[in-house]
Amino acid sequence: MTEPIRVRGSVVVPDAELVWRFSRSSGPGGQHVNTSDSKAELRFDLAASKALPEVWRERALERLANRLVDGRVLVVTASEFRSQWRNREAASVRLAALLSEACAPPPKSRRATKPSRGMVERRLFSKRHRSEVKQGRRSPKGE
Repeated sequence: MTEPIRVRGSVVVPDAELVWRFSRSSGPGGQHVNTSDSKAELRFDLAASKALPEVWRERALERLANRLVDGRVLVVTASEFRSQWRNREAASVRLAALLSEACAPPPKSRRATKPSRGMVERRLFSKRHRSEVKQGRRSPKGE
């Protein structure tokens, strides 16, 4: 089977919680496409998952809300390869990346700072200098 889907750290989604579906794929492959089910669809019931800690599951449900089917199932499809095996791998990598990003802790909030006095002075000096350079390019008013 494929590599286990690792979310973050030691948290792994068991194969029992994944549902695979295969169908005919469009794209390259000629007549082969018409006879083989190479498109892979991977479904993961995020709301019912026991593999994820409660906090991560809530965070993922909130962040992936617009991608979920019926508000609970995450669906990932892959059909860019001609082989079903490679499409399976692509779908599982995509699901792992989605879950990893969705379960990540929120970024630290930005603390407001003000620029240092020296930085303000350097900025104003460079603005004055630039102004003087441009004024030097102007033609005298009398001409």
